[in-house]
Amino acid sequence: MSTSSDVVIAGGGPAGAALAILAGRAGFSVSLFDAARFPRDKACGEGLMPAGVGALDRLGLRAATGGVPIEGVRYRGFGVVAETAFPAPRSGADPAYGLGQRRLVFDLALWQAARATPNVRVFEGTSVDGVLVRGGRAVGLHAGGQTVTGGLIVGADGARSVVRRAAGLEGSTEAHPRWGLRRHFRLAGEPAVPPFIEVFVGERHELYLTPLPAGEVMVAMLSEPGGDRGAPADVLQAFIARHPALAERLRGAEAVSAPRGRAPLSAVARAGVAPGLVLLGDAAGFTDPLTGGGMAQALLSAELLARYLPRALAQRDDEWLWRFDRRRRALLRDYVWLTRLLVQAAKSPRLSRATLRGMRAFPGFMRHLVGVAAGTRPLVF
Repeated sequence: MSTSSDVVIAGGGPAGAALAILAGRAGFSVSLFDAARFPRDKACGEGLMPAGVGALDRLGLRAATGGVPIEGVRYRGFGVVAETAFPAPRSGADPAYGLGQRRLVFDLALWQAARATPNVRVFEGTSVDGVLVRGGRAVGLHAGGQTVTGGLIVGADGARSVVRRAAGLEGSTEAHPRWGLRRHFRLAGEPAVPPFIEVFVGERHELYLTPLPAGEVMVAMLSEPGGDRGAPADVLQAFIARHPALAERLRGAEAVSAPRGRAPLSAVARAGVAPGLVLLGDAAGFTDPLTGGGMAQALLSAELLARYLPRALAQRDDEWLWRFDRRRRALLRDYVWLTRLLVQAAKSPRLSRATLRGMRAFPGFMRHLVGVAAGTRPLVF
């Protein structure tokens, strides 16, 4: 069985769902596939950075996703505390706050919006298992026993992208990648959850506390290889115990989700595009979730790709793909560079300590770096 759409997308997370919504609203027919059924959970830091909130506003989905405002970031580690609010964006186009929300809720809201968008067909619980290539060009996806052809094929199916692998775009992963765990807790009593993402920095690891609705918080741990033996809940608890301020914050808290993890915390694509095909979101590669911008990058990349669709689908000329990829790399370049620098610092306790002291000593510098992570400031003026 074979059908056709203008745009065929694998992956219904933020990147794929946002692109489907924008393409459908522009009048293009879309087929959107996801292997899971919604609501579905995913290991994630669950903080949407201000640039992502701006993209969500432009989609008209800010109210649908909900979430609690996040005003900035607070770092604790090696006896140092440094905090800053998100700086106001220079363009004035994006808000100066982020959002904390469960991926369970966030992804469901975007999926439902895509399903309700005219011209969009959604297929949940339907795995994509291959890419149809003719004459060296991707022209369709094999999914759920059918083949759907299209003018543009999009792999937005995450870090372990089937589309990336099937298209021959898989890159080599680093030799000793980091790994992570996350779990949700409901704080005891009637706590005042601080409107900050709190980062607890230790030797070759960090723990993140993200405020969520209904008095809940998400605690995520990112670490160098090693220390991952044992039951995930016990491993996470052992890392929490290394940080007395975090352990005190969680005293009496109720765990309201099972631990979920991810390894490795990186993915590499040899290229982000190929004839007839675009990789989007984590499928296009990511460095590390240390700076927390994955969801924002997914929304911004989908927004950028949607601007190319009218001319791309009218001309059926693949030259635009490489122009788009250059623009995307430029859009995300400062964030990627900052992430790589901070990952290198995280591997060395001496550099981690020096970085924290530097941020406390130079609050303007810290505020600027947080603005880069937020997607609202350039790394270098």
